[in-house]
Amino acid sequence: MALKRIRWHEGTSVVLEHNSKLLRDNPLGDPHVRKLAVWLPPQYDQTTGKRFPMLMDLAGFTSSGLSHLSWKNFSENIAERAARLIHEQKMGPAIIVFPDCFTALGGNQYINSSAIGPYADYLIKEIIPFVDREFRTLASREHRGCFGKSSGGYGAIMHGMKYPSIWGAIANHSGDAYFDFVYWHDWPNTLKELAKYRSKSLRADVVDVLALEQGAATGMDDGRVQRFLKNFWANSKPSSADIHVLMNLCMAASYDPDPKAPNGFRLPFNLDTGEVISERWRAWQKHDPINMVKKHQKNLRSLKGIYIDCGWRDQYHIHYGTRIFSKRLQQAGIDHHYEEFDGTHSDIDHRLDISLPFLTRVLK
Repeated sequence: MALKRIRWHEGTSVVLEHNSKLLRDNPLGDPHVRKLAVWLPPQYDQTTGKRFPMLMDLAGFTSSGLSHLSWKNFSENIAERAARLIHEQKMGPAIIVFPDCFTALGGNQYINSSAIGPYADYLIKEIIPFVDREFRTLASREHRGCFGKSSGGYGAIMHGMKYPSIWGAIANHSGDAYFDFVYWHDWPNTLKELAKYRSKSLRADVVDVLALEQGAATGMDDGRVQRFLKNFWANSKPSSADIHVLMNLCMAASYDPDPKAPNGFRLPFNLDTGEVISERWRAWQKHDPINMVKKHQKNLRSLKGIYIDCGWRDQYHIHYGTRIFSKRLQQAGIDHHYEEFDGTHSDIDHRLDISLPFLTRVLK
């Protein structure tokens, strides 16, 4: 939609404030009182009493639900897209919920973590009941779905696998999978950036590596991660390299939290030698969707719909993970819809033209 001239009912966006008991006193000190945006379709008429399916939008890393309602030039935000799809009779009317799950680590993976907060519980135990009370939802899993891109797509898959009593269908756009490809290759860059925050600079002479490590072999921070985070939080204009370091630290806090470790989590690679710490990496792999299908196949099979897609030029190599995930779903006899398209990890909102109609069709 290069020229924005909307000639149909756009629905209504409402922003509420939610006071979370679960996020109070979270380990990062993030706000527990948050804005919650809800979009009501044009058919939501206060006088009719009609109820609607509910979809929850899980934002990607460094983003939040409210940003998905922002004005966009030459394109559509999610509310505008949904309104058009409904007007074109491609999508059934649904209430769409936009939670704020942003954190000091740039986001989260929509799972519970002692290092970040109980964000899975926040969504299913607080936000859903809150929305069901405030709006005319069809308040059952048969009429409730979630969708997202990247970390949001990962969150959708996790929730479909772990909480099938809550969700009836999910849509995963380019969600993190096959961690050996998605994350591993970027850790050398992260280690180089973190080296800037060593307590002492290395001199140009003989180095005693064993003396250098100071707990790095067990995934412990020697202080450089803490110094990086302190600097990042004080920096009004972090670099792209800084954002990628933050992302890897956020993943460590998500997949390998440890209340006894510095910063509340362990690291999967030795800070000084770059060696993988096998025990720590295994903790990450337990959260990899491709390794979770067998354990959760009964839950996945119970879903009314599973939609997955990814660009086959994804710069984070996620298309390999989505292929493996689809393969393992096929091997387990789990019905799902998988598509690939000529694109990268960026600017893929147009794929919602397929997933949103898919979700409302199976959740009507």
